[in-house]
Amino acid sequence: MEALKTLLRNTGFYTAVATPDIWKNLIMIAVGCFLCFLAIKKQYEPLLLLPIAFGMILSNLPGAGMFHSEIFAGGHVDWSVFASGGFGLLDVLYLGVKLGVYPCLIFIGVGAMTDFGPLIASPVSLLLGAAAQLGIFVTFTAARLLPVVDFTFKQAASIGIIGGADGPTAIYTTSLLAPELLGPIAVAAYSYMALVPVIQPPIMRALTTKKARLIEMKTPRTVTKTEKIIFPIVVTIFVSMLVPDAAPLVGCLMLGNLFTECGVTERLSKTVQNELCNIVTIFLGVSVGATATGATFLNLKTILIIVLGVVAFGMGSAGGVLLAKFLNLFLKEGHKINPLIGSAGVSAVPMAARVSQVEGQRENPRNFLLMNAMGPNVAGVIGSAVAAGVLIALAQLF
Repeated sequence: MEALKTLLRNTGFYTAVATPDIWKNLIMIAVGCFLCFLAIKKQYEPLLLLPIAFGMILSNLPGAGMFHSEIFAGGHVDWSVFASGGFGLLDVLYLGVKLGVYPCLIFIGVGAMTDFGPLIASPVSLLLGAAAQLGIFVTFTAARLLPVVDFTFKQAASIGIIGGADGPTAIYTTSLLAPELLGPIAVAAYSYMALVPVIQPPIMRALTTKKARLIEMKTPRTVTKTEKIIFPIVVTIFVSMLVPDAAPLVGCLMLGNLFTECGVTERLSKTVQNELCNIVTIFLGVSVGATATGATFLNLKTILIIVLGVVAFGMGSAGGVLLAKFLNLFLKEGHKINPLIGSAGVSAVPMAARVSQVEGQRENPRNFLLMNAMGPNVAGVIGSAVAAGVLIALAQLF
Protein backbone atom coordinates (compact mmCIF):
# COMPACT_ATOMS: atom_id res chain seq x y z
CA MET A 1 0.00 0.00 0.00
CA GLU A 2 2.86 2.39 0.79
CA ALA A 3 4.34 1.74 -2.61
CA LEU A 4 1.01 2.49 -4.26
CA LYS A 5 0.61 5.70 -2.25
CA THR A 6 4.12 6.81 -3.21
CA LEU A 7 3.41 6.06 -6.85
CA LEU A 8 0.18 8.03 -6.64
CA ARG A 9 1.92 11.05 -5.08
CA ASN A 10 4.46 11.02 -7.89
CA THR A 11 1.85 11.26 -10.64
CA GLY A 12 1.19 14.50 -12.43
CA PHE A 13 -2.50 14.22 -11.57
CA TYR A 14 -1.75 14.30 -7.83
CA THR A 15 0.65 17.22 -8.32
CA ALA A 16 -1.99 19.07 -10.33
CA VAL A 17 -4.57 18.73 -7.58
CA ALA A 18 -2.07 19.86 -4.94
CA THR A 19 -0.89 22.91 -6.92
CA PRO A 20 -2.86 26.12 -6.15
CA ASP A 21 -2.21 27.87 -9.49
CA ILE A 22 -2.50 24.79 -11.68
CA TRP A 23 -5.01 26.62 -13.88
CA LYS A 24 -2.13 28.71 -15.25
CA ASN A 25 -0.28 25.58 -16.34
CA LEU A 26 -3.42 24.17 -17.93
CA ILE A 27 -3.98 27.38 -19.90
CA MET A 28 -0.39 27.31 -21.14
CA ILE A 29 -0.76 23.66 -22.20
CA ALA A 30 -3.86 24.71 -24.16
CA VAL A 31 -1.92 27.59 -25.73
CA GLY A 32 0.83 25.15 -26.67
CA CYS A 33 -1.70 22.85 -28.33
CA PHE A 34 -3.16 25.80 -30.23
CA LEU A 35 0.30 26.80 -31.49
CA CYS A 36 0.82 23.19 -32.59
CA PHE A 37 -2.39 23.52 -34.59
CA LEU A 38 -1.18 26.75 -36.22
CA ALA A 39 2.18 25.19 -37.06
CA ILE A 40 0.77 21.95 -38.50
CA LYS A 41 -2.57 22.93 -40.00
CA LYS A 42 -1.89 26.55 -40.99
CA GLN A 43 1.87 26.06 -41.52
CA TYR A 44 2.79 29.22 -39.60
CA GLU A 45 6.61 29.02 -39.34
CA PRO A 46 6.28 25.29 -38.50
CA LEU A 47 10.02 24.55 -38.29
CA LEU A 48 10.34 26.66 -35.16
CA LEU A 49 6.80 27.28 -33.96
CA LEU A 50 6.16 23.54 -33.50
CA PRO A 51 9.22 22.96 -31.25
CA ILE A 52 8.34 26.13 -29.30
CA ALA A 53 4.78 24.92 -28.79
CA PHE A 54 5.87 21.46 -27.67
CA GLY A 55 8.49 22.92 -25.32
CA MET A 56 5.71 25.04 -23.83
CA ILE A 57 3.65 21.92 -23.20
CA LEU A 58 6.60 20.03 -21.65
CA SER A 59 7.55 22.78 -19.18
CA ASN A 60 3.96 23.18 -17.94
CA LEU A 61 3.27 19.48 -17.30
CA PRO A 62 2.64 19.12 -13.54
CA GLY A 63 5.37 17.17 -11.76
CA ALA A 64 7.50 16.55 -14.86
CA GLY A 65 10.30 18.82 -13.63
CA MET A 66 11.59 19.45 -17.16
CA PHE A 67 12.38 23.14 -16.65
CA HIS A 68 13.16 25.18 -13.52
CA SER A 69 13.00 28.92 -14.13
CA GLU A 70 14.48 29.61 -10.68
CA ILE A 71 17.84 28.28 -11.91
CA PHE A 72 18.04 31.25 -14.27
CA ALA A 73 16.43 33.85 -11.98
CA GLY A 74 17.90 37.33 -12.00
CA GLY A 75 19.58 36.83 -15.35
CA HIS A 76 22.24 34.52 -13.90
CA VAL A 77 22.76 30.76 -13.99
CA ASP A 78 22.79 28.89 -10.67
CA TRP A 79 25.55 26.46 -11.59
CA SER A 80 25.33 24.74 -8.19
CA VAL A 81 22.07 23.10 -9.27
CA PHE A 82 23.81 21.44 -12.22
CA ALA A 83 26.55 20.20 -9.88
CA SER A 84 24.01 18.68 -7.48
CA GLY A 85 21.91 17.03 -10.19
CA GLY A 86 18.65 18.85 -9.44
CA PHE A 87 17.95 19.88 -13.00
CA GLY A 88 15.74 18.81 -15.91
CA LEU A 89 16.41 18.11 -19.57
CA LEU A 90 15.13 21.50 -20.73
CA ASP A 91 17.36 23.26 -18.18
CA VAL A 92 20.37 21.80 -19.98
CA LEU A 93 19.06 22.68 -23.44
CA TYR A 94 18.25 26.21 -22.31
CA LEU A 95 21.91 26.87 -21.56
CA GLY A 96 22.46 27.17 -25.32
CA VAL A 97 19.94 30.02 -25.38
CA LYS A 98 21.15 31.66 -22.19
CA LEU A 99 24.75 31.67 -23.36
CA GLY A 100 23.79 32.97 -26.84
CA VAL A 101 25.03 29.86 -28.67
CA TYR A 102 21.94 28.68 -30.59
CA PRO A 103 21.04 31.97 -32.37
CA CYS A 104 24.62 32.38 -33.59
CA LEU A 105 24.74 28.81 -34.89
CA ILE A 106 21.46 29.34 -36.72
CA PHE A 107 22.91 32.51 -38.26
CA ILE A 108 25.70 30.42 -39.79
CA GLY A 109 23.02 28.36 -41.55
CA VAL A 110 21.06 31.46 -42.55
CA GLY A 111 24.20 33.01 -44.02
CA ALA A 112 24.93 29.88 -46.04
CA MET A 113 21.41 30.01 -47.51
CA THR A 114 21.48 33.76 -48.25
CA ASP A 115 22.48 35.31 -51.56
CA PHE A 116 23.79 38.83 -50.98
CA GLY A 117 24.11 39.39 -54.74
CA PRO A 118 21.06 41.69 -55.04
CA LEU A 119 22.38 43.83 -52.19
CA ILE A 120 25.87 44.06 -53.71
CA ALA A 121 24.34 44.94 -57.10
CA SER A 122 22.21 47.71 -55.61
CA PRO A 123 23.89 49.30 -52.54
CA VAL A 124 20.92 51.63 -52.06
CA SER A 125 19.12 48.54 -50.77
CA LEU A 126 21.20 48.88 -47.63
CA LEU A 127 19.45 52.17 -46.88
CA LEU A 128 16.03 50.57 -47.29
CA GLY A 129 17.06 47.72 -44.99
CA ALA A 130 18.26 50.26 -42.42
CA ALA A 131 15.04 52.29 -42.68
CA ALA A 132 13.00 49.16 -41.96
CA GLN A 133 14.63 49.02 -38.52
CA LEU A 134 12.52 52.07 -37.64
CA GLY A 135 10.03 49.75 -35.99
CA ILE A 136 12.66 48.59 -33.49
CA PHE A 137 13.43 52.05 -32.16
CA VAL A 138 9.87 53.41 -32.30
CA THR A 139 8.58 50.43 -30.33
CA PHE A 140 11.48 50.63 -27.89
CA THR A 141 10.55 54.26 -27.19
CA ALA A 142 6.85 53.41 -26.90
CA ALA A 143 7.56 50.61 -24.42
CA ARG A 144 9.64 52.95 -22.26
CA LEU A 145 6.90 55.61 -22.23
CA LEU A 146 3.95 53.31 -21.51
CA PRO A 147 2.15 54.47 -18.35
CA VAL A 148 0.48 51.10 -17.73
CA VAL A 149 3.61 48.98 -17.24
CA ASP A 150 7.08 50.19 -16.33
CA PHE A 151 9.28 48.31 -18.78
CA THR A 152 12.98 48.66 -18.02
CA PHE A 153 15.45 49.80 -20.68
CA LYS A 154 16.55 46.20 -21.29
CA GLN A 155 12.98 44.92 -21.50
CA ALA A 156 11.95 47.69 -23.89
CA ALA A 157 14.98 46.96 -26.10
CA SER A 158 14.05 43.27 -26.20
CA ILE A 159 10.46 44.10 -27.16
CA GLY A 160 11.54 46.56 -29.84
CA ILE A 161 13.76 44.00 -31.57
CA ILE A 162 10.58 42.18 -32.67
CA GLY A 163 10.32 44.91 -35.31
CA GLY A 164 13.34 43.44 -37.09
CA ALA A 165 11.25 40.37 -37.98
CA ASP A 166 14.28 38.21 -37.20
CA GLY A 167 13.58 35.40 -34.75
CA PRO A 168 17.18 34.40 -33.88
CA THR A 169 18.16 38.05 -33.33
CA ALA A 170 15.14 38.60 -31.08
CA ILE A 171 16.00 35.50 -29.05
CA TYR A 172 19.69 36.44 -28.83
CA THR A 173 18.95 39.99 -27.66
CA THR A 174 16.27 38.95 -25.18
CA SER A 175 18.36 36.13 -23.68
CA LEU A 176 21.08 38.69 -22.90
CA LEU A 177 18.92 41.61 -21.78
CA ALA A 178 15.55 40.34 -20.50
CA PRO A 179 15.44 36.51 -20.28
CA GLU A 180 12.25 36.71 -18.20
CA LEU A 181 10.43 37.90 -21.36
CA LEU A 182 11.92 35.31 -23.70
CA GLY A 183 8.78 33.18 -24.03
CA PRO A 184 6.27 35.87 -25.08
CA ILE A 185 8.83 37.72 -27.25
CA ALA A 186 9.79 34.55 -29.14
CA VAL A 187 6.15 33.58 -29.70
CA ALA A 188 5.30 37.13 -30.86
CA ALA A 189 8.32 37.36 -33.16
CA TYR A 190 7.72 34.08 -34.96
CA SER A 191 3.94 34.51 -35.07
CA TYR A 192 4.24 37.87 -36.82
CA MET A 193 6.92 36.57 -39.17
CA ALA A 194 4.42 33.94 -40.25
CA LEU A 195 1.79 36.65 -40.76
CA VAL A 196 3.93 38.77 -43.12
CA PRO A 197 1.53 38.20 -46.07
CA VAL A 198 -1.35 39.40 -43.87
CA ILE A 199 0.21 42.36 -42.05
CA GLN A 200 2.29 44.00 -44.78
CA PRO A 201 -0.05 44.43 -47.83
CA PRO A 202 -2.51 46.87 -46.17
CA ILE A 203 0.40 49.01 -44.95
CA MET A 204 2.06 48.96 -48.38
CA ARG A 205 -1.15 50.00 -50.16
CA ALA A 206 -1.97 52.71 -47.62
CA LEU A 207 1.43 54.40 -47.99
CA THR A 208 1.73 54.26 -51.80
CA THR A 209 -0.17 55.60 -54.77
CA LYS A 210 -1.19 53.48 -57.75
CA LYS A 211 1.33 55.38 -59.88
CA ALA A 212 4.14 54.50 -57.48
CA ARG A 213 3.12 50.85 -57.38
CA LEU A 214 3.30 50.71 -61.17
CA ILE A 215 6.98 51.70 -61.30
CA GLU A 216 8.99 49.08 -63.18
CA MET A 217 12.57 48.39 -62.12
CA LYS A 218 15.45 46.93 -64.09
CA THR A 219 16.81 43.55 -63.13
CA PRO A 220 19.91 43.99 -60.89
CA ARG A 221 23.26 43.42 -62.58
CA THR A 222 25.06 40.11 -62.28
CA VAL A 223 27.52 40.13 -59.40
CA THR A 224 30.92 38.47 -59.81
CA LYS A 225 32.16 35.63 -57.63
CA THR A 226 35.02 37.80 -56.38
CA GLU A 227 32.57 40.42 -55.12
CA LYS A 228 30.56 37.76 -53.31
CA ILE A 229 33.69 36.42 -51.59
CA ILE A 230 35.00 39.83 -50.54
CA PHE A 231 31.60 41.06 -49.28
CA PRO A 232 31.23 38.87 -46.14
CA ILE A 233 34.82 39.52 -45.08
CA VAL A 234 34.53 43.30 -45.47
CA VAL A 235 31.11 43.45 -43.76
CA THR A 236 32.34 41.38 -40.80
CA ILE A 237 35.35 43.61 -40.23
CA PHE A 238 33.48 46.89 -40.71
CA VAL A 239 30.40 46.05 -38.62
CA SER A 240 32.47 44.47 -35.84
CA MET A 241 34.66 47.56 -35.63
CA LEU A 242 31.61 49.86 -35.70
CA VAL A 243 29.32 47.88 -33.35
CA PRO A 244 31.36 45.23 -31.50
CA ASP A 245 28.26 43.82 -29.77
CA ALA A 246 26.86 42.85 -33.18
CA ALA A 247 29.99 40.84 -34.04
CA PRO A 248 28.69 37.41 -32.86
CA LEU A 249 25.57 37.56 -35.06
CA VAL A 250 27.06 39.31 -38.08
CA GLY A 251 30.26 37.27 -37.92
CA CYS A 252 28.36 33.97 -37.90
CA LEU A 253 26.05 35.17 -40.67
CA MET A 254 28.96 36.09 -42.89
CA LEU A 255 30.93 32.95 -42.07
CA GLY A 256 28.04 30.82 -43.32
CA ASN A 257 27.77 32.95 -46.45
CA LEU A 258 31.50 32.63 -47.11
CA PHE A 259 31.21 28.82 -46.85
CA THR A 260 28.77 28.94 -49.77
CA GLU A 261 30.32 31.63 -51.92
CA CYS A 262 33.99 30.63 -51.77
CA GLY A 263 33.33 27.39 -53.67
CA VAL A 264 35.88 25.28 -51.77
CA THR A 265 33.86 24.32 -48.68
CA GLU A 266 30.79 22.70 -50.21
CA ARG A 267 30.60 20.04 -47.49
CA LEU A 268 30.63 22.67 -44.75
CA SER A 269 28.03 24.75 -46.56
CA LYS A 270 25.67 21.80 -46.90
CA THR A 271 26.22 20.80 -43.28
CA VAL A 272 25.39 24.21 -41.80
CA GLN A 273 22.38 24.60 -44.12
CA ASN A 274 20.93 21.21 -43.22
CA GLU A 275 22.18 19.09 -40.32
CA LEU A 276 23.50 21.87 -38.06
CA CYS A 277 20.63 24.27 -38.70
CA ASN A 278 17.98 21.58 -38.20
CA ILE A 279 19.48 20.25 -34.97
CA VAL A 280 19.95 23.70 -33.45
CA THR A 281 16.43 24.74 -34.52
CA ILE A 282 14.99 21.84 -32.54
CA PHE A 283 17.02 22.65 -29.42
CA LEU A 284 16.36 26.38 -29.72
CA GLY A 285 12.62 26.01 -30.23
CA VAL A 286 12.02 23.52 -27.42
CA SER A 287 14.13 25.43 -24.88
CA VAL A 288 12.59 28.80 -25.76
CA GLY A 289 9.11 27.32 -25.47
CA ALA A 290 10.06 25.96 -22.04
CA THR A 291 10.38 29.51 -20.70
CA ALA A 292 6.68 30.15 -21.34
CA THR A 293 5.42 28.82 -18.02
CA GLY A 294 2.08 29.85 -16.60
CA ALA A 295 3.65 31.98 -13.86
CA THR A 296 5.73 34.06 -16.30
CA PHE A 297 3.48 34.15 -19.37
CA LEU A 298 0.00 34.97 -18.06
CA ASN A 299 0.26 38.63 -17.11
CA LEU A 300 -0.32 42.14 -18.46
CA LYS A 301 3.24 42.40 -19.79
CA THR A 302 2.65 39.50 -22.16
CA ILE A 303 -0.46 41.13 -23.63
CA LEU A 304 1.41 44.40 -24.14
CA ILE A 305 4.32 42.57 -25.78
CA ILE A 306 1.91 41.00 -28.29
CA VAL A 307 0.39 44.43 -29.04
CA LEU A 308 3.75 46.20 -29.26
CA GLY A 309 5.02 43.43 -31.53
CA VAL A 310 2.40 44.36 -34.12
CA VAL A 311 3.38 48.02 -33.83
CA ALA A 312 7.06 47.13 -34.24
CA PHE A 313 6.46 45.01 -37.30
CA GLY A 314 4.10 47.51 -38.90
CA MET A 315 6.43 50.47 -38.32
CA GLY A 316 9.37 48.49 -39.72
CA SER A 317 7.44 47.74 -42.91
CA ALA A 318 6.36 51.38 -43.18
CA GLY A 319 9.89 52.71 -42.65
CA GLY A 320 11.28 51.04 -45.76
CA VAL A 321 8.35 52.17 -47.92
CA LEU A 322 8.59 55.78 -46.75
CA LEU A 323 12.35 55.98 -47.38
CA ALA A 324 11.89 54.62 -50.91
CA LYS A 325 9.32 57.35 -51.57
CA PHE A 326 11.72 59.96 -50.19
CA LEU A 327 14.60 58.75 -52.37
CA ASN A 328 12.37 58.94 -55.44
CA LEU A 329 12.18 62.70 -54.97
CA PHE A 330 15.82 62.89 -56.05
CA LEU A 331 15.93 60.14 -58.68
CA LYS A 332 15.34 60.63 -62.41
CA GLU A 333 12.65 58.84 -64.40
CA GLY A 334 13.80 55.37 -65.31
CA HIS A 335 15.85 55.10 -62.12
CA LYS A 336 13.08 55.45 -59.55
CA ILE A 337 12.49 52.80 -56.87
CA ASN A 338 9.18 51.02 -56.58
CA PRO A 339 8.36 51.77 -52.92
CA LEU A 340 6.80 48.32 -52.53
CA ILE A 341 10.28 46.82 -52.22
CA GLY A 342 10.92 49.02 -49.17
CA SER A 343 8.67 46.85 -47.00
CA ALA A 344 11.00 43.93 -47.72
CA GLY A 345 13.59 45.67 -45.53
CA VAL A 346 12.36 43.64 -42.57
CA SER A 347 14.47 40.51 -42.40
CA ALA A 348 11.75 37.90 -42.95
CA VAL A 349 13.69 36.25 -45.78
CA PRO A 350 12.41 35.58 -48.42
CA MET A 351 8.76 35.97 -47.46
CA ALA A 352 8.78 39.78 -47.32
CA ALA A 353 10.40 39.96 -50.78
CA ARG A 354 7.70 37.65 -52.16
CA VAL A 355 5.01 39.91 -50.73
CA SER A 356 6.57 42.86 -52.61
CA GLN A 357 6.53 40.77 -55.79
CA VAL A 358 2.88 39.77 -55.34
CA GLU A 359 1.75 43.33 -54.59
CA GLY A 360 3.70 44.68 -57.55
CA GLN A 361 2.15 42.18 -59.96
CA ARG A 362 -1.29 42.90 -58.58
CA GLU A 363 -0.97 46.39 -60.10
CA ASN A 364 1.21 45.50 -63.09
CA PRO A 365 1.47 41.83 -64.19
CA ARG A 366 4.61 42.66 -66.19
CA ASN A 367 6.41 43.97 -63.11
CA PHE A 368 8.93 41.54 -61.58
CA LEU A 369 10.21 42.97 -58.31
CA LEU A 370 11.47 39.82 -56.55
CA MET A 371 15.18 40.26 -57.22
CA ASN A 372 15.00 43.99 -56.50
CA ALA A 373 13.18 43.28 -53.24
CA MET A 374 15.75 40.68 -52.18
CA GLY A 375 18.31 43.50 -51.81
CA PRO A 376 16.48 45.27 -48.95
CA ASN A 377 15.41 41.88 -47.60
CA VAL A 378 18.93 40.56 -47.01
CA ALA A 379 20.04 44.04 -45.94
CA GLY A 380 17.41 43.80 -43.23
CA VAL A 381 19.13 40.72 -41.81
CA ILE A 382 22.32 42.73 -41.36
CA GLY A 383 20.37 45.77 -40.18
CA SER A 384 18.50 43.93 -37.44
CA ALA A 385 21.76 42.41 -36.15
CA VAL A 386 23.39 45.85 -36.07
CA ALA A 387 20.35 47.34 -34.31
CA ALA A 388 20.53 44.55 -31.74
CA GLY A 389 24.21 45.32 -31.18
CA VAL A 390 23.44 48.99 -30.63
CA LEU A 391 20.72 48.20 -28.07
CA ILE A 392 22.93 45.68 -26.26
CA ALA A 393 25.73 48.25 -26.05
CA LEU A 394 23.39 50.97 -24.75
CA ALA A 395 21.84 48.57 -22.23
CA GLN A 396 25.20 48.30 -20.48
CA LEU A 397 24.65 51.87 -19.28
CA PHE A 398 21.41 50.96 -17.49
